Amino acid sequence: MILSGADILVETLIEQGCDTVFGYPGGQILNVYDSLYTHRDKINHILTAHEQGAAHAADGYARTTGRVGVVISTSGPGATNLVTGIATAYLDSVPLVAICGNVPTTQIGSDSFQEVDITGVTLPITKHNYFVGSVEELADTIREAFALAQSGRPGPVLIDVPKDVQIAKYEYEPMAPAEKEKPFAAKEIRIAEAAEAINNAKRPYIYFGGGLMVSDAMTEMLELAEKLDAPVGCSLMGLSAVPTDHPRFLGMQGMHGHYASSMAMHNADVIISLGVRFNDRVTGNRSKFAVGAKIIHIDVDGSELSKTVNAVCGLRGDVKLTLQQLIPLVNKSEKPEWQSEIAKFRREEQEYSDNREGMTPRRVINTLNKYLGENTAVCTDVGQHQMWTAQNASFKTPRRFVSSGGLGTMGFGLGAAIGAAFGTKERSVLVTGDGSFGMCLNELATAVSYNVPVVILIMNNGVLGMVRQWQTLFYNKHYSNTILDRKTDFVALAKAFGADGEKAATPDELENAFKKAFGCNGPFVIDCSIDKDEFVLPMLPPGGSMDDIIVKVGQ
Repeated sequence: MILSGADILVETLIEQGCDTVFGYPGGQILNVYDSLYTHRDKINHILTAHEQGAAHAADGYARTTGRVGVVISTSGPGATNLVTGIATAYLDSVPLVAICGNVPTTQIGSDSFQEVDITGVTLPITKHNYFVGSVEELADTIREAFALAQSGRPGPVLIDVPKDVQIAKYEYEPMAPAEKEKPFAAKEIRIAEAAEAINNAKRPYIYFGGGLMVSDAMTEMLELAEKLDAPVGCSLMGLSAVPTDHPRFLGMQGMHGHYASSMAMHNADVIISLGVRFNDRVTGNRSKFAVGAKIIHIDVDGSELSKTVNAVCGLRGDVKLTLQQLIPLVNKSEKPEWQSEIAKFRREEQEYSDNREGMTPRRVINTLNKYLGENTAVCTDVGQHQMWTAQNASFKTPRRFVSSGGLGTMGFGLGAAIGAAFGTKERSVLVTGDGSFGMCLNELATAVSYNVPVVILIMNNGVLGMVRQWQTLFYNKHYSNTILDRKTDFVALAKAFGADGEKAATPDELENAFKKAFGCNGPFVIDCSIDKDEFVLPMLPPGGSMDDIIVKVGQ
């Protein structure tokens, strides 16, 4: 059938299984929006308050569902407003397709109104991007973008569609949803080398990241752990892959990770790394990182192997398929001495744990845990509240911790929580700080307009907490521009947007606020008072190693 480019675009999205898109209209994308109106019974469009919020919502949708998130914007500022969201998805390997309108092809390069070279702008932060020069190539470009976004290491893909391409007509022939590239296992010789190193291990530690969930290799990872009698720990992006209360799980590792997990990794003789990077937040001083350990690294992205730390065995391949071939080669064993050492690390962690009374960060998140369902997505912004949540939140279902890890995007949370609620079709939770929330609170309008069931917990300490913590420890308490001293009444603000809310300054008030929030059908804001001098601990100092770990204030 002969259709306009705009209709071809929307029909192809539907063909690819896309049922929800996020975006904001404008002049150079109006033809697509007219087609979205025509197809509104088949595809749901969520109008956000800002294009950045739309990108984060598509991201949250993708993280919680494992499907491709789609965001749509107009040209110029609409397109550039997507950049932070695209970069966030790129650093965290999230499958995203961003579709932008642009000026007609005849005006490209003439500095037309709201013209920008968005493919040039986003080249470093996308897996690939496309400028669609003719309507003939539009449908296949979208199909290719969907396949590429999901293949191998997932990531964002951008499609720039000029106005005249949207208007032009061409034959559209429906096709089956695009299939991602077929996954492959690492080479047999590399798997055999890894098995030999693992079989000689006396203190093995399994370290996994978000790639474990992308590969759906959780079962295989736990099978390997049982066979080796090994503890497991994860990066920030790996949280929720296995239940928090699993007996082998030591928690998040790294700069603000769990003490037991970080110490186990530091003292291991073999580190088996699955779908995870060794960035600076994980290693600290790389010259002192796990110096006695052999690193076995399995990742679908070969560029990550020995990129920052040397792996004695680098296995490029799908984690699940590679583990399925590796596990039969691994000898089953028990390691009582290593387990005794792990138990000691756990006891030491308990000694360092914050068990104070009152509105401590740990107590706040533990109170939240009582209200979380097995399928509740917990989203965060970036800062101290993010780390307190990562350390203390309880998860039972994969893909239910949604946070900006690689880019560390303040303002990510509310858009992501909205997208997560649409993805899971259940209530979501946003844990944020007053600094981060100030960057994204405009999306309250979106949450209210669509009556999104999202509980927004603002850990309000009146400062930019993480930066202030660094200033306290390493900058002689020079609190340069980290004291917010704002007069914002977040509950009054929520009500002005049309949401409900409560303030909580005591544990009893917090308990009552959570009861109301989780009984509410729409968005609910909790303004929770936290002392400005609370720290995120443990902490590795800059340039430090696990030998320098800070576990208590004043250390």
